[in-house]
Amino acid sequence: MGQALPKPALRPMLPTDVPVLAAIFVASIEELTGDDYSEAQQIAWASAADDEDKFGARLAGQLTLVATLQRSPVGFASLKGTDHIDMLYVHPGAVDHGVATALCDALEKLAGARGAAALTVEASDTAERFFARRGYVAMQRNSVTIGDEWLANTTMKKTLAAGSAA
Repeated sequence: MGQALPKPALRPMLPTDVPVLAAIFVASIEELTGDDYSEAQQIAWASAADDEDKFGARLAGQLTLVATLQRSPVGFASLKGTDHIDMLYVHPGAVDHGVATALCDALEKLAGARGAAALTVEASDTAERFFARRGYVAMQRNSVTIGDEWLANTTMKKTLAAGSAA
């Protein structure tokens, strides 16, 4: 009989997590988005982690959760303000282990507890299917410029359950 995989544990981000979260960010972009973005687009996107101090400050300025499997960080997500998912990244080796689902569940509950009636995200073309399965609805397409590259994403919105603010 096969052994069940452990469920991801969640905890707040610690300042010492920044280097590993930057590595997860880059690995996720490099290994998971190739069907939707060119190599030049991936390089431009991943460059947001080149300055770890700036990357860490962005995460520290938001409510950032870290997902761990067997105490090792394998993903992270951040809530900007009360109602916007800014980042959700999972290490390629931890995809399909419930990491993104656990992180998104937690952010939705936290947003509801903070009084948000809805949650928005600018979903990459790669992540759009994940968010759509969770009940997020596409609102508009966007083009983002990073350096000399244009990247497309979709603003998506999910109405939170009325009782989630309780």
